[in-house]
Amino acid sequence: MRTISLFILAALAGTTPAFAQTSSAVRTLPVTGSVPQTCAMAEGKIAPGSLNNIAGLDGDTLRIIQFTDPATLQVRSASVTIAFDAVCNFPHEVRIESQNNGLWPIDGRVSDRPAGFAYAVPYTARINWGPVDTLFDATAKVRSQNQQIVAVNDAVAGEFRLRIEIQDGASNVENRAPLVAGTYVDTVRIFLEPR
Repeated sequence: MRTISLFILAALAGTTPAFAQTSSAVRTLPVTGSVPQTCAMAEGKIAPGSLNNIAGLDGDTLRIIQFTDPATLQVRSASVTIAFDAVCNFPHEVRIESQNNGLWPIDGRVSDRPAGFAYAVPYTARINWGPVDTLFDATAKVRSQNQQIVAVNDAVAGEFRLRIEIQDGASNVENRAPLVAGTYVDTVRIFLEPR
């Protein structure tokens, strides 16, 4: 079938000189798009099976179920893994920041601490994000902002995981020291940002 069609076109082209003199015009039309440098992180979700002595997320707040042992007033262990769907489409850095460098009483007191009692609680936060696997240590030795920055050389999309862990008996003075009464808090911030 193709041979016949070509033969007919060749015969028509040979008999009609107008076909040989046709011209064509070509225009090139570039099509472009621009993607801004963007990092985004969705709300966190508790990873299944990761709760230990933590009630879960209440909005953006983690609440420890039983902070101390009622008989000894020593800190009880607590841990949780929170997963965030995230994307960062350019080389960037991960910055984790602790507002207080540990869990400290909300009234800010430390001068009236009775001997033998702890007044702050250290914890760790492990970050897994693309090639990043790092441990952040909120030591609770000094009440101040504490941060750690890790460079990421590529764009990353997927799950950003944060595991917060408080060790059994943890304190800022000596292991297994009882805690002074009060409400203990810290604020953890996670940033995906330009380097």
